Amino acid sequence: MSLSASSPAPSPSPSPPPARFAAYDRHTWKEIAHLLVNLPLGVACFVYVVTTLAAGGGLAVTVIGLPLLAGALLGARQLGKMERARARALLGVRIDEPSPMPKPSGHGFFSWLWSSLKDPVGWRAMLFGFMRLPWGVLTFTISLVGVFVLWPVLPYIVRGLTNADRAMVRGLLSPSDELERRIVELESDRGVVVDTAAADLRRIERDLHDGAQARLVALAMGLGLAKEKLLEDPDTAAAMVDEAHGEVKLALQELRDLARGIHPAVLTDRGLDAALSSVSSRCTVPVKVTADLPARPAAAIEGIAYFTVSELLQNVSKHSGARSASVEVWRSDQRLLIQVWDDGRGGASLEGGTGMAGLADRLGAVDGLFVIDSPQGGPTTITAELPWRDRDQG
Repeated sequence: MSLSASSPAPSPSPSPPPARFAAYDRHTWKEIAHLLVNLPLGVACFVYVVTTLAAGGGLAVTVIGLPLLAGALLGARQLGKMERARARALLGVRIDEPSPMPKPSGHGFFSWLWSSLKDPVGWRAMLFGFMRLPWGVLTFTISLVGVFVLWPVLPYIVRGLTNADRAMVRGLLSPSDELERRIVELESDRGVVVDTAAADLRRIERDLHDGAQARLVALAMGLGLAKEKLLEDPDTAAAMVDEAHGEVKLALQELRDLARGIHPAVLTDRGLDAALSSVSSRCTVPVKVTADLPARPAAAIEGIAYFTVSELLQNVSKHSGARSASVEVWRSDQRLLIQVWDDGRGGASLEGGTGMAGLADRLGAVDGLFVIDSPQGGPTTITAELPWRDRDQG
C-alpha cells in the first residue's frame, strides 16, 4: 500500500506587531504633552517669579521697588491667563477668568499702587509660577521615562499626575468665587455709600441754606427794623415783631422737618413701629401699618428701613393715584422684611425717575434686596429685605 504524500499546510504569515505609539487615545496624548511642556514653562515661570520678587523686594526701599512689584503682579495675571488656556486645551479644564484688578479706593498713583499690591489673583499666580519648576521636573521625568519603560501603566500614571495639575490650576488660578465676588460687590457698595452720603450732605446743606437760614436772616433784618421803629412808631414795630414771631415758628418747623429727615426723634425713642405710624400719618393716602418685630434691630438697619418706607410712601402720595396703602414689617430668621402695597395705577420701575434706583442701591450696599411688582393698572407691591442685626451689635 502506498501512501500519498500530502503537501504541508502553509504556515500563517506572522501579523505585524501592534503599533506601540497608537495604543493611547488623543486625550492621553494631550495629557502626556501637557506634562512634557511643564518643564520648559516651569523654568520660565520660576525665573520670572524669582527675578521680579527679588528685584521688587530688594528695591522696595527706593522709589522703583514697589511699582516694579506691582507690575510683576500684573504680569503674573497674564501668566495665569496663559496657564488657564493651556489647561483648557490639553486637560479639558474650563476655568472662569478671575475678577479684574480691584479699583483703587482713591485717585492718584499711590492709590493704584496700593490696590495693585493687594491683588489676590496676582499673588496666587505668583505662587503657582513658583511651584511649577519642581513639579515640572517631576512630571517631565516621569512622563519621558514612562514612554520607554512604563508603557503599559503609563496612562494611569499620566492621569494621576494630570489630576494633580488640574487641582493645582483650580486651586490657584480659578476665581475664589465667593471671596472675589464679595470683594467686587463691596468695592461697588462702598462707592454707593460714599455717593449717597455726599448727596445727603448736599441736600441738608441746600435745605439749611434755602430754608431755615434764609428765614433766620430775614428774621434778623425784620427785628432790626422793628428795633429802629420801636420809639417813633410803636404800632408798626409791634406789627413787625408779630410778623417776626410767625417767621420764628416757620423756621422752627423747617428745622424740625430737617431734623426728622436726618433721624427722627420718634425712631430713636420709640422704635420702628411708632416711627412708621408717624410717617404714614403724613401720607395723603390712608395707610395701614403692621409691624411684627420681637425686638429692635440695630440702629443703622432701623434707620434704613424707616427712610425706605418714608420715600416709598412719598411716591405713593405723589405718583400712585392710590386710594389706600399698607406697610408691613416683620422679621424672618436673620432678615428684616418690609412690604409696601398700594392700589394705585402701577407702572413703577427702577427707571421711573421716582428714586427707586437710589433705594435699590442703598439697600444693596448693606446686602439688602429691593423687588418691585407693579404691573400697569396696579396694584403695586414693593418688597425690601435687610440683614437683621441685633441692637447690641450696632
